[in-house]
Amino acid sequence: MLAVIRIRGNVNVDVRLKRALEVMMLHSKNHLVLVPEGPSSKRMLGKVRDYVTFGEVNAETLARLLEKRGRLEGNKPLAEAYLKEKKTSFKELAQDIIGGKTSVRVLGIKPVFRLNSPSKGFERGGIKLSYNMGGVLGYRAQAINALIERMM
Repeated sequence: MLAVIRIRGNVNVDVRLKRALEVMMLHSKNHLVLVPEGPSSKRMLGKVRDYVTFGEVNAETLARLLEKRGRLEGNKPLAEAYLKEKKTSFKELAQDIIGGKTSVRVLGIKPVFRLNSPSKGFERGGIKLSYNMGGVLGYRAQAINALIERMM
């Protein structure tokens, strides 16, 4: 499971890239979506790599994300009481989502997680350089978990 965070805004974005970001439900800066790994999602991420950062999310970070930033339909917070009805916990839910047994939409959880800007800012290279060059954008593997923690 890949976590994709939109870093850059809408100004001067090509129409095709804007449409790709809309399909991925990344409408605003600092929004996160979970994307299953597959050839179609890889092509989409390759197209929008200059506006997003992405990597493999682990179960512990996903559980904390669901607990702190998860929302149900009607913009209600995702609480323990709702999970007790489903007979699960945040950690078990995170394991099921990463394993592909269930998805966020099936459970009635909003697929977009709204995050804050990261504490202590982005990396030194800024939001216009790729992660390999010291910036923020593009593929960052397991380092996405540290960024998500700073943005919660």
